[in-house]
Amino acid sequence: MSQEIERKFLVKIQPDLSQYVGQEIIQGYVTGPNDTCEVRLRKKDTQTFLTVKSQGKLVRDEYETQITVEQFEVIWPATSNQQLLKTRYQGCLPCGTVFVLDEFKGNLAPLMLVEVEFTDVASAHNFQPPKWFGKEVTNDVMYKNKSLAFAQTAP
Repeated sequence: MSQEIERKFLVKIQPDLSQYVGQEIIQGYVTGPNDTCEVRLRKKDTQTFLTVKSQGKLVRDEYETQITVEQFEVIWPATSNQQLLKTRYQGCLPCGTVFVLDEFKGNLAPLMLVEVEFTDVASAHNFQPPKWFGKEVTNDVMYKNKSLAFAQTAP
């Protein structure tokens, strides 16, 4: 199991996304909104994954494993009404830090969130977001993908 150290922000000013390749992602949640861990299915293009995450905000334990499309299709119905669709763009900030920007589809549109992962907590705390990043929502559970999947509308 590895740790995910991540800060999440609303997008204040949409960057030019034409320079990035978007990746379509569908994901659904097997666990309920009040469960102490999160079990997620995700399909990125043709790759399928099962992920287990602990509770937490800035730091969480995460285990992700690739599964077959057949396994995904067997489990996917368990995520009914607990799903979301988004296009993910990955880029690099001038400081060298990698970001992912998620543009949500369907009832969650026009929500856009940008996430930055770090190797340690000190780096996360020292990160200075660029001007196009908006309000930080790392500690706001309403902006966790699991919460969005259950809410089915943007906060």
